[in-house]
Amino acid sequence: MQPVLNVEDVKRVEQALTLEGVSLAELMRRAGHAAAQEVVNGGTPGKVCVLCGSGNNGGDGWVAAELLKRANVDVTVVCPAEPSTIKGSLALMVARSAVAAGVPYRPGPSSDELAEIVAGSDVVLDAMLGTGFEGEPRAPFDLWIDVVNSCSTKVVSVDVPSGLSAQSGLAPAGAVVADTTVTMLSLKPGLLAGAGRALTGSIVLAPLATQTADLVLEADPVAWRLDLADYVDCLQVARTDVDKYTRGSVLVVAGSVPYVGAAVLAAKAAARMGAGYVTLAVPQPIATVCRTHLVEIPVIGLPATPAGTFSASARNEICRLARERSAVVVGPGLQVNADTEAIVEALLATDCPLVVDADGLNALARLTSGRLDAYPEIIRRSAPVVLTPHHKELGRLVGQAANPPASLPAALEAARKIVWADGGSELCVVAKGAASACVGVDIAFLPNPGPPALATAGSGDVLSGVMGALLATGGREADSLPLLCAYGCEVHGLAGHLAVETRGSRGVMALDVAEGLGLALDALEERILAGEGEA
Repeated sequence: MQPVLNVEDVKRVEQALTLEGVSLAELMRRAGHAAAQEVVNGGTPGKVCVLCGSGNNGGDGWVAAELLKRANVDVTVVCPAEPSTIKGSLALMVARSAVAAGVPYRPGPSSDELAEIVAGSDVVLDAMLGTGFEGEPRAPFDLWIDVVNSCSTKVVSVDVPSGLSAQSGLAPAGAVVADTTVTMLSLKPGLLAGAGRALTGSIVLAPLATQTADLVLEADPVAWRLDLADYVDCLQVARTDVDKYTRGSVLVVAGSVPYVGAAVLAAKAAARMGAGYVTLAVPQPIATVCRTHLVEIPVIGLPATPAGTFSASARNEICRLARERSAVVVGPGLQVNADTEAIVEALLATDCPLVVDADGLNALARLTSGRLDAYPEIIRRSAPVVLTPHHKELGRLVGQAANPPASLPAALEAARKIVWADGGSELCVVAKGAASACVGVDIAFLPNPGPPALATAGSGDVLSGVMGALLATGGREADSLPLLCAYGCEVHGLAGHLAVETRGSRGVMALDVAEGLGLALDALEERILAGEGEA
C-alpha cells in the first residue's frame, strides 16, 4: 500500500528533509532530474517543449530542461516572461543556470506560436502550476493548457497536471490532460479523486530522498492507496466441506412500493457475491413482485403502512430474522418515516453484523437530528457496522446537508467525525464517490475506483449487498473491517468494468453490475494470488 498525504503535510515533509540535510535547492534539483528521467523513459525524444511557470514547479522544469540539454536533447523552454523576472530565489537560480548552459527559451509566445512549438515536439513537460495551485488558472496558463490539450503530443506533468488541485482533485476551469504525472515525495488526494482520475495518466512517484518514506509515515497519511497484494487476507480459504449455511446467510431489509428494484438489487448482489443463503424482507404489498425477480431467494412479506413502507409492527419479526443470520443489510429503497426509523434503530440494537445504506442512513440522520457524530452511542455496538453513504448522505449525517463534502479530502474529514466520535474499531464508513474511501478509526483505505459507468441508479444498492455478503462470509474480525470493505469496493468496481465490456460505457445498469459480481470475484482472486501489483 502507498501513503497519501494532504498537500500541507507534504510541505512539512519538505521542511523535515531540510533538517535532515537535504536543502530545498537539492530537492528541486532531484525533482527536475526525476521529471527529465520520465521524459526520456522509453527512448530519447527528438524535441521536447518544457512549459515553465514562475514558481517552484517552473523551477523543476528549468532543472529538467538543463539536464535534457546536457543529454543532447533538442529542448525549448516556454515561459511567461524573461527568466530574469522570476521572483522566487530558487526558481530564478535554476533558470539562470539553464540559460547559461545554453537552453533556448521563448518568453510570452502567442497561442499560435505555442501551438506550433507544441505540435513540433515529441514530448511536452508541463511545469506550469504546482501543488499549491487552487482555483482557476490565470493568463497565460489558461491559454497554454488549451493549446496543450488540443495537440496529440505526449505530456508529462511535474507533480500535478496544471489546473488540477492536488488537494481536492477539482479542476473547475480545465487542466492539462497528462499521459504521465511524476509526483514528488508522496501521493496527494487530488491525483486519485475527482478530475484527477482522468487527468493524471499513469502516476510515477519520486521520493527524492532516502529519508522520505519514514518522514511521510511520521506526517500521518490521510489515507492509503491499496495494491492487490494488500487483499490477500480478505480471500476465502477454498473448501469443499461447505453448505449453504456455512457460506454465510444474509438478511436484506429493504424496499417499498415506489422502490421495489432497490430491494431486488441488494438481495441479488448478496447472493452473487457468494452468500449461501439470502433472505429478503420487504413490505407485504411488494412481496409478490420481488418473488418474480428472485426465484432462488426467499422473500418474506411483512406488515406495511398504507403508503407501502414497512410498518413499525414488523420490527420484532425483522429482529428475530436478523438474529438467525450472519449479517443484515438495511436501507435500500426503504423510505424514511417514523416506522422505518424504528426498524433501523431496533436493528442497530442487535448483535448481528450490519450494513446501513441509503434510506437506512437517512433514517439514522433523522434519529440523530443530522449529527451522528454528536450521538455516536446509537451505532456503538459489539458487532461490526458498515455505513455506506454517498457524499450527500454523508453530509446529512454530520450536519452538512446544505454543503455536503465535494471532494475526497472533505469526505474523509466528514467520515472521520463519525468514526472518531464512535471510537470503536468495529465501525467503518464507506464514503462512496468517484473515488471511495473506507474509513476506520485508525486508518482509511482508498480502493481502486470503478468505471464512471457505476454512476447509475441502483449501483449503491448492489454495493450494499456486496458488503453484506462479505460481513456474512468473513467479516466478523473488526480489525480488518476497513480492508474488507475496500475489497468489496474492488469487486464492485471490477464488476462495473466487466459490465462495460458487454453493455458499453453508457449502457450499464445496476443489474448488469450485480450479475457480474461472481466473475469479478473470481477474477480478482486470481489476480491477487498471481501476485499482480497495483489494483
